[in-house]
Amino acid sequence: MKKINFAHLLLLLLAISIITPPTAQAGSDVQQAQALARRLSPRLAGKVVFRQLLLNGNNDAFGIEGKDGKVVITGNNANSMAVGLNYYLKKYCLTTVSWYADVPVELPATLPDVAVAHTSTARVPQRFFLNYCTFGYSMPFWQWKDWERFIDWMALNGVNMPLAITGQESVWYNVWTRLGMTDEQVRSYFTGPVYLPWHRMSNIDGWCGPLPKQWLEGQTALQKLILARERALGMRPVLPAFAGHVPRELKTLYPNADIKHLGQWDGFADQYRTYFLNSEDPLYAKIQKMFLQEQSRLFGTDHIYGVDLFNEVAPPSLEPGYLNQVSRHIYESLKAVDKKAQWLQMGWFLYYQRKDFTPERTRAMLTGVPQGKMTMLDYFAERTEVWRMHDKFYGQPYIWCYLGNFGGNTVLHGNVKQAGERLEQALREGGHNLKGIGSTLEGLDVQQFPFEYIFDKAWTSLAGDAQVASDVADRHAGYRSPQARKAWDLLYNHVLTFPAGTRYGTAATTNPVLGKLGHRSALRYDPALLAQTWRLLAAQDSVVTDAMRIDMVWTGRQLLGDLFGYEKLLFDKALAARDTVAMHEYSNEMLSLLGDIDCLNAQEPHCTLDAWVRQARAMGTDKATSDYYEMNARRIITTWGGDLNGYACRGWSGLVRDYYLPCWQAYIDEAMQAARAGRPFDEKGFNQRMERFQLAWCEPGTPHDEGMDYPHDVLALSRMLLKKYRTELAAFIQAHTATASNKK
Repeated sequence: MKKINFAHLLLLLLAISIITPPTAQAGSDVQQAQALARRLSPRLAGKVVFRQLLLNGNNDAFGIEGKDGKVVITGNNANSMAVGLNYYLKKYCLTTVSWYADVPVELPATLPDVAVAHTSTARVPQRFFLNYCTFGYSMPFWQWKDWERFIDWMALNGVNMPLAITGQESVWYNVWTRLGMTDEQVRSYFTGPVYLPWHRMSNIDGWCGPLPKQWLEGQTALQKLILARERALGMRPVLPAFAGHVPRELKTLYPNADIKHLGQWDGFADQYRTYFLNSEDPLYAKIQKMFLQEQSRLFGTDHIYGVDLFNEVAPPSLEPGYLNQVSRHIYESLKAVDKKAQWLQMGWFLYYQRKDFTPERTRAMLTGVPQGKMTMLDYFAERTEVWRMHDKFYGQPYIWCYLGNFGGNTVLHGNVKQAGERLEQALREGGHNLKGIGSTLEGLDVQQFPFEYIFDKAWTSLAGDAQVASDVADRHAGYRSPQARKAWDLLYNHVLTFPAGTRYGTAATTNPVLGKLGHRSALRYDPALLAQTWRLLAAQDSVVTDAMRIDMVWTGRQLLGDLFGYEKLLFDKALAARDTVAMHEYSNEMLSLLGDIDCLNAQEPHCTLDAWVRQARAMGTDKATSDYYEMNARRIITTWGGDLNGYACRGWSGLVRDYYLPCWQAYIDEAMQAARAGRPFDEKGFNQRMERFQLAWCEPGTPHDEGMDYPHDVLALSRMLLKKYRTELAAFIQAHTATASNKK
C-alpha cells in the first residue's frame, strides 16, 4: 500500500475548505496579503497567490504549495498568510526581510517554485511585540515609511498584538485642558519626545520638555495610519488607558482629590516626580471615561488596554488589601466605558521590584480583576520566569516574553538557544493560561535573528537546533555558504550564551573609569570563538546581503571593543607603574581601535549617528524645533538624565569618533600627565571635565559623522582589521584563556 504523506493530506483538506470569500472582510484579507507582497517586491506579486481558508478551531494556520508555476499560500486571515509568505521567503528565497524601510528585499533572479507542500498551525493565539521603551530608544522620529515596513515585518513574523502607544499625548492634551489646565501647563507636563515612554510609565514628568504642539498633531496623524494598517493585517493593537498618573497641577484644580506623589525615580530631582490619583477617588473614573472616549473618537478601539501600575516606582501602599482594591477599581473603570475591556499589564515590576511584590501582595493585586480579564506579560522570561515565582500568575492569562535588548545597546548578547529551550519547557509546563509568545525588546539595534527565532516558535513544524543555525546562515548569506554556517554554529551554540542586561556594551563605549572596565564590559564568552566567527565570515567569497553585512559589523565591532578593554587594562597597569613608554604604546592601540571601530560601523547605515540625527531633525518644521529634537536625540543615547548616563550606549560610527574618542583621549592625557608629574590620577577633576564635555556635546550643532568618506567594503575592511590586530588579538585571547584556566 502506498504511504500517505500526512502533511500533503492536511494541505489538501485545508484547500477543500478554501472558499471564494463572500464577505468584504474575507476579500480584504487576501487583498491585504497581496498588497504586503507587492510592497516587499512587485516580483512577488506576480509569483505568489493568496487564498483564504476557514478553520473550525481557534488557532491560526497557513499552508504553502506550488501549483501551475505559482506559489499558493493559504491562511485563515491576512496575518497567517503573511507568515506563510515569510516562510517562502526564508525557506525558498533564502532572504531576510529587514525591519528597516530603506533596505530592499533581496530576492534571487528567478523566484523558486515550492516542491514540497507545507502546513503550520499557531501554537498560541497571541503573539505580542514591543515595549514602551522601544518608542523612545528606536522609534521616536519614525515617519510613516518606517512604520509601514515595520508593520509588514511584524505581520511576516506573526505578531498579532502590537503595543500601539503613538499619539496618546494628543488624547491626554484634550483631557487635561478640558479639566482646566492651560496649554503651557499640559505641554510642560509632558517630557521631550524621546523620553515619553518613561512619562507614559509614570516615571518622570517634564524632563526635556515642553513638548511642541506640532509634535502632538503629527503623531495623531501617524497613529491613525499605524492602527489602520495593523488592523488590516489581522492585528489587535494594544492602546493605553488611564493608570492613575496625573499632573501635579491637578492637586490645585481639585484640592479634595486623593493625589499622592510616587517615589523618586533613578536619581531625577523632585521637580520631575510623578503623581498618582487613588483609583477609589470619584475623579479617577471620570478621567478614565474622558480618556477612553476621546481615544476611541480619535483612534477606535480593539478593547485591550495597556495599564501599567507602579513600574519602578513605589506604590502609595503595599498592603494586599490596597493593591487588590486598586486593581479592582481600575478594571471597573475600564468596564464602565467598554464592556469588552481587557487589561494588559507588563510584569516587569514583578521582576524589578521582586522584593516588594511578594506572592501574597501579587496574588491580591492580580485577583482583584476577574479571571481572564487581565493578561500578564512575563517580561524578561529568558532571564527570570515570573510565572514560576507567582504560581502561573494565579490563573490570569499570560504571555511568555523574550526581552533581548536593554536601551538599544549595540552589543552582541542574548541567550537565544537557552531562551528557546525555556520557552519550550514553558509551553509544556506553563498551564492552560499560557496564551502567547512575545518579545519586549527595548531597542531594535540591527540584529533581528533573536526576535525572529522567538516568533518562529509560535508555529508548528519547527527546525531543530542544527538546522536553526544553518538556516539563518543561509538566509543571511543569501546562498549556502559553508563559512557562514560554521560562523553561525559558533554564534548560536557558543557565543550567544548570556541574557541581555542593562548598560551592556564594550569598554570602547563606556565612560572611562580608572583601573577597571565596569560590569557591563565583562566577557561572557570565549573571545577565541568570536575571533574565529569573524574570520569565518571574512573568508566568504562575497557579501551580497544587508543581513550578512550586519553580521560582520556585529561580530567585528564586538571583538574590537573587547580588545580595546584588554588594551585599556594594560594601559592602567602601566600607569600604576608610571611606565610612560608602555602607556604611550597602549594608548596608541586604544585610539587606533576606536578609529577602526568607527569605520567598521560606518559600513552599515543604521549603525551611524548621522542616521539618528538626520531622522530627528527631519521631524522639525523649522530650525528651532529641529534643534530641539536633535538635542533630545543626542541626550538619550549619551547622558540620558538622572543616574542613567550611558544606559543607552551605542557603538555607532560618529558617536564613537566624536563622543567616546574625546572622552578616552582626555583619560589618556590625564593619566600621562599624572604619571609624568608623579602624582595620582585626578579622578574628581577628570569626571567634572567629562560631565561638562558630555552635556555640551548634547547641544545641537556639535560635530557628527555627516560627510565622512569611509570606504564601504565590509569584507575587505574586516580582512584588513583581522590582519592589522592579529598580534594583539592573539595576546588578548591567550591572556583570557590563562585567566579562565586559573579560575577553574
